[in-house]
Amino acid sequence: MTSNQTVILIILVFTMAMFLWGRWRHDMVAVGALLACVLTGLIAAADAFIGFGHPAVISVACILILSRGLQTSGAVNVLVRHTLPKNAGPTLNLVALVGLGAVLSGFMNNVGAMALLMPVAIQLAERLELPPGRILMPLAFGTILGGMTTMIGTPPNLIVSGFRAQSGDGSFGMFDFTPVGLAVALSGVIFIAVVGWRLVPMRKQTGIEAFETGAYTTEVRVSADSKAAGMVLHELETILDEHAAQVVGLVRNEKHLTTPRAGFKILANDILIIEAEAEALAHILSNLGLNLEEADTQHNDREKSQSEAEHTRRHDDIKVSNKKNGAIESVEAEEESSQSDEIILMEFVVRPESTISGRSAADMRLRTRYGLNLLAVSREGSRAKTRLRTLKIQPGDLLLLQGTAEVLAEFAADFGCVPLANRELHIPDKRKALIAGGIMAAAVGGAAFGLLPAAISFALGVLASMVFHIIAPRAVYDAIDWPVIVLLGALIPVAGVLDSTGTADLMARFMIDNIVQGHAIMGLALILIITMFLSDLMNNAATAAVMCPIAIGTATALGVNADSFLMAVAIGASCAFLTPIGHQNNTLILGPGGFRFGDYWQLGLPLEILVITVSIPLLLIFWPL
Repeated sequence: MTSNQTVILIILVFTMAMFLWGRWRHDMVAVGALLACVLTGLIAAADAFIGFGHPAVISVACILILSRGLQTSGAVNVLVRHTLPKNAGPTLNLVALVGLGAVLSGFMNNVGAMALLMPVAIQLAERLELPPGRILMPLAFGTILGGMTTMIGTPPNLIVSGFRAQSGDGSFGMFDFTPVGLAVALSGVIFIAVVGWRLVPMRKQTGIEAFETGAYTTEVRVSADSKAAGMVLHELETILDEHAAQVVGLVRNEKHLTTPRAGFKILANDILIIEAEAEALAHILSNLGLNLEEADTQHNDREKSQSEAEHTRRHDDIKVSNKKNGAIESVEAEEESSQSDEIILMEFVVRPESTISGRSAADMRLRTRYGLNLLAVSREGSRAKTRLRTLKIQPGDLLLLQGTAEVLAEFAADFGCVPLANRELHIPDKRKALIAGGIMAAAVGGAAFGLLPAAISFALGVLASMVFHIIAPRAVYDAIDWPVIVLLGALIPVAGVLDSTGTADLMARFMIDNIVQGHAIMGLALILIITMFLSDLMNNAATAAVMCPIAIGTATALGVNADSFLMAVAIGASCAFLTPIGHQNNTLILGPGGFRFGDYWQLGLPLEILVITVSIPLLLIFWPL
């Protein structure tokens, strides 16, 4: 082993350890690995950022923009409206919904497809009287499966295609992934719809008369005239038990008590931290005369800033909306409030790439800068140990926000959150929807038939979208998931070092001599399984970038066709079904489904076994060794 091989192996091991640790964002780890290679002389400084001009990186960015155009134009709503059956059982509905998610993911960003269909899934769960998780997890897995069907379906496919081009065999075509990928996705969708959804843990034992999202951690203030004032904690908890709620903390004079005693006396101006369902929260506030802390704080600030005479403390009447809306309304008692300024409460789920991840309401000055109140946070499996204002928001969290409908809509768009209220399916602009679909079809056709290189074809599609105002020029850069772009641009040169130093061949030879022992089919299965395992624990694009050189090296050492091994990497990288961190769609359903970290494998493991069973024979047929 040469010194360069030793150095790149150390960097690779450290990089993968940082990916698995998850303390830093994936793009930060990737840039760190790139700079480490530059500082150790493995990559020339002049070539450090050459990966950002790689066709795969450009294609991913363009596809994200085109996907945003499909979303905002309403083109996807046409498919939803005409695909889902009106009166059918779980199996047919899941076949339609999960199948639609898979189809959309083959041609647009699968996280975007998931976000679009989540409200539909919630509505379907309500109609079928099933826990939301039993619809959300199948949908998440279906959108992941759909990505493996085309070259543009998911970033790993583009990375695999790029590595094939670098090896001198040219890039894969648009639908070269389809024969194996479509069969795997189809078998996966059928399995999920017929059998798999029953394997999803039932975290909610009752029907979802309203959209049940798990317990919220909510702060309420005890007013002087509240029934709770003067009670001992045991008395209050007896009342809360009737609503399946509990006190998980108390704040008095800015001192936070996480475990107050049962005989602790509750005083006026105490802040109670209550864990309760959204619907139960309304009854608790009404029956005990408690006030939402954030609402009181905003009202007090308004009084102070306007220097008005002393007002009676506002007590928002909280009521549960029509159960089809899946949200809670807050009705202002002030008569002068106009209909357009009506204050409402709405639930949002935090997307993995949301800019509010890792920040608190206090960090963002959510109330003073944006006019929004964070009233509650639901994080299944863990209980908030800090004040609500200082609680660091995480991907998958459910937020209960208060504000005007317009501001809440802007919040969802600007900060990468998904509103969970069921939305009417409509087409904002039929002309734009048709144009958006046509542009995507033309871009895909140009790449599929070899008329233009993929990156050029999709770049032209982006330009056309801007010209026809499908997506506003100022919104183009907002549509790009920049951490993914930085991750790809940084890791491509690092992966190139594995090849140029002979490290990939060294690792491949080690596997062949000690595990595979010359059996090509066993080597193919091993590459697939290792890729699937890594994809469950770290970003799928990073997994593909690391595994492609090893796959090529293994095929070369065995003297067989490298295409089958690269296709195995593409399939494995699109099979993150065991953990909520393996794929963004898995993280997205963590809060709304009420899931815990260990819930995913119950459906995910049989699904991964099915993928291995179906894909290995098909790889040998369509990409013979």
